[in-house]
Amino acid sequence: MEEHSLTCSICLERYKYPVTIPCGHTFCKVCISKHWDHGIEQGGHQNTSFNCPVCKKTFSEKPTLNRNVSLSVLSEVAANSKAERAAGVACRTDRVEDGYEELCPCHQKPLIFYCRTDRMCVCSVCSVKECKDHDKVLVEEERSNREEGLKKKSIEIGKCMEDTENNIQTLSENITEAKVSLQQTSQWVSAKFSQLLKVLTEKQEVTQSFLEQQQASTVAQAETQLSNLQEKLEQLRELQEQISSLCSLPDWQFIQVSRLVEVPQVGSVPVDVTVNLQEKLNPVTDILSRISKLVCEDLDKAVYAAVSHNKEGSPQDKRPMLAVVPSPATPPYPAGKEGLIQYRCSLTFNPCTANAHLVLSQNNRRAEHLSSGPHTVPTDEARFDYTWQVLCSENFTRGRHYWELEVSKPWAYVGVTYPGIPRKEKGRTSMLGMNDLSWSLQLNERQLTAWHGSHGDPVSGELQLSKRPLRIGMLLDYDEGTLAYYGENQVRLHAFHCVFTHELYPACWIGEGVSVTLCPM
Repeated sequence: MEEHSLTCSICLERYKYPVTIPCGHTFCKVCISKHWDHGIEQGGHQNTSFNCPVCKKTFSEKPTLNRNVSLSVLSEVAANSKAERAAGVACRTDRVEDGYEELCPCHQKPLIFYCRTDRMCVCSVCSVKECKDHDKVLVEEERSNREEGLKKKSIEIGKCMEDTENNIQTLSENITEAKVSLQQTSQWVSAKFSQLLKVLTEKQEVTQSFLEQQQASTVAQAETQLSNLQEKLEQLRELQEQISSLCSLPDWQFIQVSRLVEVPQVGSVPVDVTVNLQEKLNPVTDILSRISKLVCEDLDKAVYAAVSHNKEGSPQDKRPMLAVVPSPATPPYPAGKEGLIQYRCSLTFNPCTANAHLVLSQNNRRAEHLSSGPHTVPTDEARFDYTWQVLCSENFTRGRHYWELEVSKPWAYVGVTYPGIPRKEKGRTSMLGMNDLSWSLQLNERQLTAWHGSHGDPVSGELQLSKRPLRIGMLLDYDEGTLAYYGENQVRLHAFHCVFTHELYPACWIGEGVSVTLCPM
């Protein structure tokens, strides 16, 4: 009876992977599957009804085949015989509908349980002996759970794929927009530079043509004057020769003819060649100076700030590409004290120019504004009568020159000037930097200010105004048209750019109680 209850009614052999259908009857999974597949082949189409071989009950759809765990255990126990053990091999598999069923290598039983504790599939014997108190479930249940988990992961992956595809599309669109924007910006910048170059070239040609005309006119006038002088000189030579020839005449004839010799009245012929272009070109040179400052300094700083922002932390040189081309803003000589020392020059104050409130000492290297009032000084055309200023004795018309000075406290103007700066007038217009003839850097307690032509620009360069005394370095590059100021550690504070046309004198305006000392070489 026990043997009959463990026998499949189709193959009449002991159950192999017993499954129960909805009517309650149990068969081998392979047997019932083949029975239904044979019925479909005879019916000739896929809609053939599925029936039970025992009770003939039919099912409209193919039933789900679930393992009968109880019969599986009983069948395994009954099958534990010598013949079956002898016929078994360590890794034998039994064919089922969807492949082979793996057996336990120790007990040759189907792996029907999954031990979550050991994370492995086990047979019924292992579940009792090895995994008695472990967390165990049927393999089908674990597979169902794992499939459900994989479905959720698949949904998440699908969502990630969708988001990634959307991001790819969005990024592609943004790249296209960025390319268009960058191209438009590049075209705009290129057009602006081209326009500036075109305007500068055109204006340079017009100005150069004007200068050539002025040169031709001035030289032609001077050559006419020279020709007149040469003609008069020739007349005077002829007259001189005539006088010499009279000496050979007899007395009566000499006396008679000598009365006829008269010295011609030679009119005054100007010998000066006057070039009155400075006043005419002042508006042009002023604009060129401002343009030079914008291009060589402000634009240089702006490009440097933009380029260095993208190279933050780079060990390479952070100077912008513009700095590769030598310019007044980026001198071709070495930076730092070692680079400037080669241009050091020795300066002294000119006592003939010092205002009466200023006292010179230390071999005219120190100028101090006494709080006690003016002292008696000789009258001199070169002296500043009302402005607290003094010039140096030395002047420059070419080359590079560097000097340093110490200011006792920040109430002074230091710079350079043409010799024509007003010296006998009252008011700010005669101060250093407050006219078109001079350039200066103002030092006060709050900030630094660069002055030229009565126009002041705040200086962003750092200088420890609280430090006493203040040490200022000045580099004049006459040929390049640059006057640069340096602070502590040779840090560049500011630079003027101009086309210099006359000799330049270093100069100082000194406030009350302040002293300025020219540092020796």
